[in-house]
Amino acid sequence: MIGKQIRLERIMDRNSGKTVIIPMDHGISSGPITGLIDMKKTVAEVSDGGANAIVIHKGLVESGHRKRGRDLGLIIHLSASTSLSPDPNTKVLVCTVEEALRLGADAVSIHVNIGADDENEMLKDFGRVSKVAKEWGMPLLAMVYTRGQKIKNEYDSKVVKHAARVGAELGADIVKVPYTGSVESFGEVVAGCFVPVVIAGGPQMETDRDVLVMVQGAMEAGGSGVSIGRNAFQHKKPSLIVKAICKIVHEGASVEDALKVLSR
Repeated sequence: MIGKQIRLERIMDRNSGKTVIIPMDHGISSGPITGLIDMKKTVAEVSDGGANAIVIHKGLVESGHRKRGRDLGLIIHLSASTSLSPDPNTKVLVCTVEEALRLGADAVSIHVNIGADDENEMLKDFGRVSKVAKEWGMPLLAMVYTRGQKIKNEYDSKVVKHAARVGAELGADIVKVPYTGSVESFGEVVAGCFVPVVIAGGPQMETDRDVLVMVQGAMEAGGSGVSIGRNAFQHKKPSLIVKAICKIVHEGASVEDALKVLSR
């Protein structure tokens, strides 16, 4: 569908075929954390850094719309839970594809926790959203994680590649999963998934080098980009860390060359 192709080009670089997404949907799960207080300022900074798209909830669209500056793809997140819930792993739908269309979204995203107690309901929601998104030509980003009693290590490539495959088989256009720690193991994840795979950034890392090494590893393994939140919007210089990440993702730069961006 030409509509979906056009929208995908708004969230993925049409030349490199890769993407740098900055998720900022943490306000519902964690509250107004550092970096997500002044949303217009943060959005402007990651945009200036060269991010391809951001992920936000529907209520932030109007308050975060800048009306100026570099264009930025808009992905509206459809899922939610809070850290105050008895089971934060249970995600429910709080927005629809149609609402996202009316708000001007270029794509929608959904979060599913494989292995959670309510996995069946989340998979059912995934199937519904995938069907509607396809009908409207709306790209779908699926954030698929492995969390629950049977999951001993959510970064184990065996469970991560299962999660990625679930996302692809249920109709996602892009799948987001954790990085498994090495080029070899993440290569298995990418090989087993027939749609583009991007990595999650996870909790804040100790150094910028750690972040960039992870990004480089994912790209060497055949990944299609990143979806990094806290390690970007909570950075002391968000625009520069995003620029450094973009240098690796879109230009194939080394970690050393990317680090030079941060010294400016």
